[in-house]
Amino acid sequence: MTTLAPQSTPLRADCIADSAGGLTFDVPAFGESGPALLVLRLRDAHEEVCLPLTPAGDGRLRAALPSSVALPEGRWDAYARVAAGEPRRLVPGVTDLRSLAARIPGASRGHVAVRIPYATRQGRLSVRSWLRAPHAEVGELHVRQGVLSVRGRVYGTGLGPHAHAEIRARHVPVPVLRTEVLADRAEFRFKVVYAALGPGVWDLWLRPAGEAGPEVRLARLLDDVADKKPVFTYPRVRVDTPYGPVEAGPYYTRDNDLSVSVTACASPQ
Repeated sequence: MTTLAPQSTPLRADCIADSAGGLTFDVPAFGESGPALLVLRLRDAHEEVCLPLTPAGDGRLRAALPSSVALPEGRWDAYARVAAGEPRRLVPGVTDLRSLAARIPGASRGHVAVRIPYATRQGRLSVRSWLRAPHAEVGELHVRQGVLSVRGRVYGTGLGPHAHAEIRARHVPVPVLRTEVLADRAEFRFKVVYAALGPGVWDLWLRPAGEAGPEVRLARLLDDVADKKPVFTYPRVRVDTPYGPVEAGPYYTRDNDLSVSVTACASPQ
């Protein structure tokens, strides 16, 4: 039975991630007036996950979000609430995500669940959640002579003899491009030839069982970086294509999915 720190005090939450994909949140406590909850709200939706905040010593309250609790994919804003009072938006405190840096999910669940706490542009605490079944995790990317080489690992399914990758234009109704996948157990690699791509954005997909199986979006999720786009950057190269000269390069989307951006080169004056 505990109330939160005064309204005039920014309510900071310390976060610790564990290797199984769970999170714990610690917030400061003050006085005794009612049961406290940590509330996660799915942005632009009406879904909430409420976690009890219980005394953890040293004037702190703690809430646990174990990996076994489902958190659908999206961005979850974090609040604290006492009894029937108004929820208070949390701001990030000390965040320890070291266990996520080298995380290897177990193969028994058939899916990959990732939760990464982060600071929004307004300095508030949110949690980015992914839930992929199956999942194709991107590893090394290399560009040489206008060819992008992609390596990765698949979770939640196997790689069959008809496995291949697909390169899909996001905004232009053109045929899907298919490229061969070289597989070694759960590891895969394939190449994207920039010269075959016209201007636009091309999304990369894995078909681990061929046409009859699932369609798996390639993404990089298994680390402690919530937003890969400004952190993982790659060189763009100029290549000649049937559509004229272009500049092309890989990038991660807002959802940490892997795509290739192709832009036409300006005509010389």
